[in-house]
Amino acid sequence: MLAPVLGLLALAAALVAARRHRRAERAPGRVGKLGDDTTMGAEGAIRSVQAGELTLPASALEALWSPLQLERLARTYWRFLSRCTLGLIRVDYSATQRTVVLLRQPLRLLRFKAPEYAMDARRGTVRWRIEDGLLVQRRGHHGDGYLQIDVQRLSAAGEDPARIRVEVEVANFYASIAHRLSRPVYRVTQSRIHVLVTYGFLRSLARLDLAESRVGRLAGGLTVDDVPDPPLPPAEPDQP
Repeated sequence: MLAPVLGLLALAAALVAARRHRRAERAPGRVGKLGDDTTMGAEGAIRSVQAGELTLPASALEALWSPLQLERLARTYWRFLSRCTLGLIRVDYSATQRTVVLLRQPLRLLRFKAPEYAMDARRGTVRWRIEDGLLVQRRGHHGDGYLQIDVQRLSAAGEDPARIRVEVEVANFYASIAHRLSRPVYRVTQSRIHVLVTYGFLRSLARLDLAESRVGRLAGGLTVDDVPDPPLPPAEPDQP
C-alpha cells in the first residue's frame, strides 16, 4: 500500500517544489549550499540531515530571532509539507502530539510528541520526538528517535547581509519500508522523497514567510531568556 502512495507523493512534491523554486528567485533572502547526509546503521537506525545557508538582511534576522518566530518556523515546516503534497498529507494538532496523516485519521504516517524548544543568542532548535506511525518500525515506537530543526547564526553582529545555517535532522528513525521491503527500496522511495521535500522547505525560507502558529505556546512576548538554552553539541573525538 505504501509504495504507490509514496510514488504519488513524490510526483506532487516535485511539481510543487519546481514552482516554489521559481518563486524563491524573487524572494528577499537567498538559500544556498544545500547538502544532504543520510546514513543507515547496521541495526537499521537512520540519520538523515539536510542543511542550507540562508542569507537575508540583518534587520530581518533581528526581527525573526525570538521564541515566537522559532515556533512559527516549526509551523512553517508542517505547512510546507501539506502544500507540497497538494493536501494529501496534513498535520493534526493536540496539546501533547503532532500527527502526520494521509488525508485523514486513522491513516497515521507519523506521530510525534509535542515540540521541545530551545534558544539562545546564536542558536535555536525545535525537536519533535517520534512516537509511532505507519512509516515507523515497531522497534522505533516510543523510542529515542526525533525530527529536529536547528538554526544557527553564522555572521557577526551587525554584519549585513546576515547568514544563518538551517538544518533539518531525523535521527534514530527506523523505517518500516526498509524493514518490510528492503533498504534499497527505502532509499529510492521514502528517503528520496524526504530529501526532495526538505530541500524544497529550505529553499522556501528565502521568502521569509513564516506561518502563524496553530498553538501559540511561545506567544505573549517571551524572550530568548525565557526558554531553555540549546544543548551543547557532542564533543569531537580526540585526535591521535
